[in-house]
Amino acid sequence: MEKLNSIIFYNIDKAIRAYRSYAQRQLKANGFNITIDQWLIIKAILENPGITQSEIGDLVFKDNASVTRIIDLIVKSGFIIRHPHPEDRRKTNLEVTDSGKKIIKDVQGLIETNRKTALKGISKTTLEIMNSALLTISDNCLNTKK
Repeated sequence: MEKLNSIIFYNIDKAIRAYRSYAQRQLKANGFNITIDQWLIIKAILENPGITQSEIGDLVFKDNASVTRIIDLIVKSGFIIRHPHPEDRRKTNLEVTDSGKKIIKDVQGLIETNRKTALKGISKTTLEIMNSALLTISDNCLNTKK
């Protein structure tokens, strides 16, 4: 029987969880009052004006309830504003505030440092192969009919 640490998907998940935990600790240690998920959602809104909450969920791999909860928190933090949709009152338009833009900019350097730490000792060639393999895995799983 195969051991957990020989299963590639177990190791991928373990690496992602380890990185997210490390990155969150670094945010806190550097005085940023924001979570990785909040940063991702603010960045998604900033880069995709007019994006819907379900599109945000797809982009950051979160369900609608989680996205709604995170958006509520970042609205309370003053990083985004909700505006009523002019034609559909069930929808809202999300706008990143100046403080939201500032936190994205301020955290960017730390994010880059975190990535360098996580990827230390891995060659550019290996990273390119790994990225290509991960994209192929995604395509294989998303494009199956069965």
